Amino acid sequence: MNKNNNYVVIMAGGVGSRLWPFSRTDYPKQFHDILGTGKSLLQQTADRFQNVCPQENIYIVTNASYKNLVKEQLPFLKDEQILLEPIGRNTAPCIAYSSYKIAHQNPEANILVCPSDHIILKEQVFEEKVLKALEVTNQNDVLVTLGITPTRPDTGYGYIQFEEKEELPYKVKTFREKPNKELAEEFLASGDFVWNAGIFIWSAKSIVNSFKTFLPQLDCIFSEAKKHYYTESEQNFINDNFASCENISIDYGIMEHANNVFMIPADMGWSDLGTWKSIYEVQEKTPEENVLDGNITTYDTTNCIIKTPQDRLVVAQGLDGYIVAEYDNVLMICKKEDEQKVKQFVGDVKEKQQKDFY
Repeated sequence: MNKNNNYVVIMAGGVGSRLWPFSRTDYPKQFHDILGTGKSLLQQTADRFQNVCPQENIYIVTNASYKNLVKEQLPFLKDEQILLEPIGRNTAPCIAYSSYKIAHQNPEANILVCPSDHIILKEQVFEEKVLKALEVTNQNDVLVTLGITPTRPDTGYGYIQFEEKEELPYKVKTFREKPNKELAEEFLASGDFVWNAGIFIWSAKSIVNSFKTFLPQLDCIFSEAKKHYYTESEQNFINDNFASCENISIDYGIMEHANNVFMIPADMGWSDLGTWKSIYEVQEKTPEENVLDGNITTYDTTNCIIKTPQDRLVVAQGLDGYIVAEYDNVLMICKKEDEQKVKQFVGDVKEKQQKDFY
């Protein structure tokens, strides 16, 4: 397999409102060093592909307002590798834009698409699974996804049901939306479900053909854009046409309908870091089961995640199962079990407060 034909598309346009107040509209979570590693989530994601493809084959799709953040954090990128969305339109238009542009440059391309804000603790396993998937898509007209081996009946993830056989990859039966607790327990007990991590691998030819079949409106727009790719007129065309793209996910638009979808299971220490609870789960804990990030002293406090600025002394007493998060001009205190309400908090703040607070 020629690695020069391997391309990576990193989706970095989301706001991550469930991690407010840390993740804000003007500085979302993918640009933060959430785990204290010295690198942002976006930088960690790009680093994972050093042995997968050349740096010039890494593309970032992001909101136009984040262009400077991307350039600051990934200075090796050329402008043509940063694809700017004027407005959010879910994952299908984002993937169509990048895939059609790459296919225009290299019709033999194999493309991996992934989010910018996930953590992968077993990076060697991830690399092995990715290279295996790229070998498969290089030789077959298939759409491949990595499925995460589930460790608990989680209701916050989508699930993929597959047909197990002797050799990888496995044929996908169905994609299932986020289930309730009982259904998630059934999925886990059956042994033929994995978590949907939103990581996809395919050849440029296969994904373009899939758009032609299942999302012809997007195919029309990004086929028309061919004469603009890698020219000065590209951004103007995108600005003029992106808002008319159908607002639809790649899962719902293509993956749930195509009959050539396969899955490679991966136990790779994955988390989507979408919520405060997910950060709590992957971080090192004190003997009292607290995750502490800041200048923090606790008394009779257990099972909490407290993340505050280093220049602010925080003393917590008598807390059990709380999120305490302070960033810039906002302090949030919330029960850990009610973390799904954070998105509601942000919505209320948008209605009642200045933009500085969200």
